[in-house]
Amino acid sequence: MRNRLQIIFFINLLLYLAPLGYAQQIPQVPREIVFADLRILINEQARREIQLDVDALYRNPTFFRVKAERVALYMPIVERELKNAGVPEDFKYLVIQESSLIPDAVSTSNAVGFWQFKQGTAEEVFLRVDAQVDERKNIASSTKGAALYVKKHNNQFDNWMCALVSYQMGLGGAKAYFGNQYNGKKVVEIDRNSHWYFKKFLAHKIAFEGRWQMFASSDGFLEEARIQGPVTLKALAPRLGVTEDHLKEYNKWASKGTVPGDKPYSVFYIKQGSATVTPAVRRNTTPTSESTASVTTVVSSSQEFPKISGNQQQATKPNQIKVNDLDGIQAAASMPQEALARQVGLKERKLRKINDLEKGEKIQEGQYYYTEPKRGSAEAKEHIVKPGETFWSISQMYGMKVATLKAKNRMREDNSLRPGMILYLQDHRKRNEDIRFVSATELKRLMGEEELVKSMPQGGNAIQSSAPRNETPAPALRKTVTHTVATGETLFRLSQRYAVSVEDIKKWNNLRDNTIRVGQKLTIYQ
Repeated sequence: MRNRLQIIFFINLLLYLAPLGYAQQIPQVPREIVFADLRILINEQARREIQLDVDALYRNPTFFRVKAERVALYMPIVERELKNAGVPEDFKYLVIQESSLIPDAVSTSNAVGFWQFKQGTAEEVFLRVDAQVDERKNIASSTKGAALYVKKHNNQFDNWMCALVSYQMGLGGAKAYFGNQYNGKKVVEIDRNSHWYFKKFLAHKIAFEGRWQMFASSDGFLEEARIQGPVTLKALAPRLGVTEDHLKEYNKWASKGTVPGDKPYSVFYIKQGSATVTPAVRRNTTPTSESTASVTTVVSSSQEFPKISGNQQQATKPNQIKVNDLDGIQAAASMPQEALARQVGLKERKLRKINDLEKGEKIQEGQYYYTEPKRGSAEAKEHIVKPGETFWSISQMYGMKVATLKAKNRMREDNSLRPGMILYLQDHRKRNEDIRFVSATELKRLMGEEELVKSMPQGGNAIQSSAPRNETPAPALRKTVTHTVATGETLFRLSQRYAVSVEDIKKWNNLRDNTIRVGQKLTIYQ
């Protein structure tokens, strides 16, 4: 009888532990490990200390399995945002350490969300925190904020270990603790006196590295939809094919159950099947009302760009906003370049170079300008050209250099651009590779217009026209709109709204300059 009970006990024990692979060894702390670009040497005493933390993470099979499921669900988003920000992928284990990937986790010090931000720190990294939205609970937004935080601190240390510890201590605390002893060092020795926070991080890296994938559910994955509100989760749910409660469960950042209209937000839900969407391909919906909201997968949506973060109420003042994660400013009025350069504290020549401006070209009211150099590629993978766009306007939209944009697409002049043409923003178009166009139907859908530019190439594989860049179809062939100028509107803003050029609006309305007044009626040919 005793032997029988022992056999039953061991069978039950194996069944309990099998899902976690406990038949295999708990990972052991090595003497040497690579973290970011550092070689970490761990002495024997520190190894024993870290091993205790690893063992503790594996102690409860049920808790570990639940945590590993959350890691498998959220980690692709975390990895993407860290990569986009230029932060080492190893920092993904820090979010497990901070919150176990529980979106509404709250610490004893009132730090909230995936990356455990206090409100003041969250606002420093451009996260919105108020009664309607708490982006600390949004995995994409909060990871972007965390990446910005550690990257900024690493600029002070040139050592990712110090930057990681500063996440817990703050920059001032980390500077006082480390001094400059590790600045620029690529080999770090860990012993009993090393900071506990970094040793605990190493325990999470060792415990989860290469292991959570075995617990990933095959039933579905976390899908991301970029939503431009205002729209309620209740109205959005049927269009995403899920319930309102499902959206509330995975979007705790939308405190009132509403996606606001100040900018596009990432809305998450579980989708059945295997994930196929790449970081550069996003689902985008821009509802004009709850009754007309729709969700469509596109190559990229220029409606998401430029991405403005920070204190948008003070966008016309220096050091208040980021434009595509670069320092920038919105021009409060039309002015000479020298006036804006003086306002932002740059030399006129440098401002001109950063923004690819011609000498003497006027600053346009309402346009966003960069105060730090643009990049060599964009966050989006491709861009679909709309009527009236130029290489300059597209480069400003995505925060990339004009010369690089032209080089990637093997083009030199604005008159090469055609509505519906697909431009590369990351890769280079190969020699002799055909230029791609979207269909007329797709362009119409993207622009929300009833009529398209009549000269758009239809299914061709090369440029079919040599019309000047600002040439538009004859007004008689196009729909007209009478627009009444509202407070705060400018010709530039109207050109963006109706996808036409400022010069065309001036020509159609016999305007001598860019001055318009409230209540004035303007004719727009769409």
